[in-house]
Amino acid sequence: MKKLLLSFLAAVTLLQVKADEGMWIPSLIGKNYDEMVRMGLKLSKDDLYSINHSSLKDAVVQFGGGCTAEMISANGLLITNHHCGYGAIAGLSTIEHNYLDNGFWAYSKEQELPAKDMTVIFLERVEDVTAQINAATRRYKGDKQAKKLEEVIKKIEEKAAENKKYVANVKEYFNGNQYLLLVYKKYTDIRLVGNPPKSIGKFGGDTDNWMWPRHTADFSMFRVYAGKDNEPAEYATDNVPYKPKKYLPINIKGPKEGDYTMIFGYPGRTNRYEVSYGVEVAIKDVNPSIVKIRGKRLDIMKAHMDKDKAVYLKLTSMYASIANYWKYFIGQTEQLKRLHVVDQKMDNEAAFTKWAYKNAPEYKGLMRDFSKIYNGYNTYAKHAVYYSECFKAPALAKLGASTEKLYEELDKENPNQDTIKKHVDAIKSARKSIMKTFDKGTETELTAEMLKLFYQDIPKSQHPSVYERVIFKKFGGDDMDKTFRNYAAYLMDNNMFLDSNKFNAFCAHPTLEKMDEDPVVVYALSFVYNYTTYYEPKVDAFAKRKKELAKEYVRGLMEMNKNKLFYPDANSTMRITYGKVLGYSPQDAVHYDYFTTLDGYVAKIKPGDDEFDSPKELVDLYKKKDYGMYVDADGTLHTDFITNNDITGGNSGSPIINGNGEWIGIAFDGNWEAMSGDIAFDKNYKRTICTDARFILFLIEKLGKAHNLIEEMEIRK
Repeated sequence: MKKLLLSFLAAVTLLQVKADEGMWIPSLIGKNYDEMVRMGLKLSKDDLYSINHSSLKDAVVQFGGGCTAEMISANGLLITNHHCGYGAIAGLSTIEHNYLDNGFWAYSKEQELPAKDMTVIFLERVEDVTAQINAATRRYKGDKQAKKLEEVIKKIEEKAAENKKYVANVKEYFNGNQYLLLVYKKYTDIRLVGNPPKSIGKFGGDTDNWMWPRHTADFSMFRVYAGKDNEPAEYATDNVPYKPKKYLPINIKGPKEGDYTMIFGYPGRTNRYEVSYGVEVAIKDVNPSIVKIRGKRLDIMKAHMDKDKAVYLKLTSMYASIANYWKYFIGQTEQLKRLHVVDQKMDNEAAFTKWAYKNAPEYKGLMRDFSKIYNGYNTYAKHAVYYSECFKAPALAKLGASTEKLYEELDKENPNQDTIKKHVDAIKSARKSIMKTFDKGTETELTAEMLKLFYQDIPKSQHPSVYERVIFKKFGGDDMDKTFRNYAAYLMDNNMFLDSNKFNAFCAHPTLEKMDEDPVVVYALSFVYNYTTYYEPKVDAFAKRKKELAKEYVRGLMEMNKNKLFYPDANSTMRITYGKVLGYSPQDAVHYDYFTTLDGYVAKIKPGDDEFDSPKELVDLYKKKDYGMYVDADGTLHTDFITNNDITGGNSGSPIINGNGEWIGIAFDGNWEAMSGDIAFDKNYKRTICTDARFILFLIEKLGKAHNLIEEMEIRK
């Protein structure tokens, strides 16, 4: 074990990487420093990451649990993407005060709006706890080792949290070959400061999503509030703006092709060490299933949203989230095929096996083991996707499924009353969350369509009993569509979840009899128990074995490539990526420049169109060419630009930082030609799409008239 650990650390220490590829751990970024300086970095190592004084890591936060944001003033002002703030903006909007469609600007701190349930976390420090964890778990095997690992991690996190002063998480890196402790401060008093109208912040809609050229001003602004001691505090009117350790000055000179850029952020998940078998399953089963199911959900939601503005405001954030990854999986599948990623992976695996036979026989059977587990998984991979994406899509399914643990407890000979209360509280919490986006008309149609889709696409031998025992027995007929519609309508009108009196009465005195009499509980638990009894154990066994093999594979790759610096897959922790401003050629005889302008924005406008409409005020500013100090040297207003930084989902809202540590824009998307990037990086195509800082400031000042915000920032020319 000691020899393997030394080999692993040696692999992580040596430097030989492509500058544009990699999501690097901030506390270890010193290993990349010389390359970064060669490319244009003017800062010291400690300016990037330090626990002893302020550094760039202190200016960047995880926003809302799934995005990134950055501090841009000394008074707690932060900026993130419009699509990251979308849910909060929609939640604050009403038909009378539609901040989503019309935009919002706070001209004083008193006008800022509390964003309910929004959080940001600041990274305090990172500590390598690999040796500590390995020492405590190495003598155990299998399930006992997994249980011990869980215990050790919990103790480390509890100690680091210092009685809940901090949020502490231990995360695994390199598929379990390394463990790092990350300690954060969490702030919950977050207030909306400003956002452009949706027609600007989401200009291009789903059509332009994941595409370049782009002309979107994808930003929204919030402020972090704290107690008078600058520490985290629950919302209170006498809280004060947070004073960050570090904020980013803004440079409006404008990026040029070849300029150095780096991004700090919280990328969510990549799978760069995936084997060819996993890519094949994604292409053939997983991705097409997700695309089909989400496409149907989107069609249903849009039809109802278009009819009623109140429904639109209720569902729009969910719709945007579903649509984003619906298109993502379309693009990922297309690019995995186009770039022949399966073939690339197979070549790498053949080389690895050849090396193993000569140098490391303990790895020679690894690919055979991968093949074996995937051969078994292929028979139920689609079922697993349909369970999570199709069955659980409707609100009624989620509500019914939330009762699973309560049902099991009540079914015991001597149910524990404390456990019952805990499960009832969980059901109440689930209902409260689900009902925020509940629309009866949408959900009735969605329930019927998801039931039909599962029935048609999953083999009958894998169906839950509710189809034959209830649906076809009581609602069956020659018209299958009518059968599912009638059953969905019956569920909607006969359940305790949508009647507050019935629901509260049940929660006060829950019984098995009441649950067995509720049609929604019967429907949902039929699916749940079918899956948990016959398929979940197989999925779990597959995932467990795959995790073990993946850990060995990464360790073997590091031993095989001792002169290469490896970076770990993204796992929603802070990373740094560095590169440069750079255009690209998507195909023969076509070249994309590195920037777009307001000229291109105006050329795309389609009055009245849901995706390409624009406020008249912005068009008027364009006609006057009233760009102020934000005009480029070429006389135009640049809107967006691209870099070859390595990002993924979770990096949305990340700062684009130049070599001097100045903010020059905000990352908001990736490009279509590189949507295989979470699995395979391609330096010729991989680009980060960014909104230019000058476009953002122009909109704040000229369109929003929010001079108070401009004055708050440190702007450099």
